[in-house]
Amino acid sequence: MASKKEKRFIRVHAEGGGFTGPATYILVDRLTGVNYLYAAGGYGGGITPLLDPEGKPIVTPVPKEMQNA
Repeated sequence: MASKKEKRFIRVHAEGGGFTGPATYILVDRLTGVNYLYAAGGYGGGITPLLDPEGKPIVTPVPKEMQNA
């Protein structure tokens, strides 16, 4: 399990942000490989798992060296 000093998520994609409007990120959980979409705008934001066409979470294999980085 990731310690408090280690980052649990890897940001693999980013769009928007700053003063131009909403920001969206795709994050991968280092421990499970599950992909999440994080969207932020103004004073709010939200996160949700990304799902495949069958409704199952999209999982990216995470190399061992990145699981504990």
